[in-house]
Amino acid sequence: MDAVFLAFILMLSIFLGFELISKVPATLHTPLMSGANAISGITIVGALTSAGADLPGLANFLGFLAVAMATINVIGGYMVTDRMLSMFKKKDTGGQS
Repeated sequence: MDAVFLAFILMLSIFLGFELISKVPATLHTPLMSGANAISGITIVGALTSAGADLPGLANFLGFLAVAMATINVIGGYMVTDRMLSMFKKKDTGGQS
């Protein structure tokens, strides 16, 4: 594909993503983050496929780097989601009213 066309698609997706995320109300950030974590899980599968392919050294290194970055993203995302959900749990008062 033409590099100018691909750059246009990238810029359009960045703009659209920014506009969509900025319009999300605060109460929906946790479900949105969970959905993003699921997408990152799919990214890990693709990165593993790329890393395990019989390709030259640079492609294997980039596949490994993609696996590492996507794994960090998934783990960090679930940690943040868990922390956000823990804010909505009732605090234990130790049996007192």
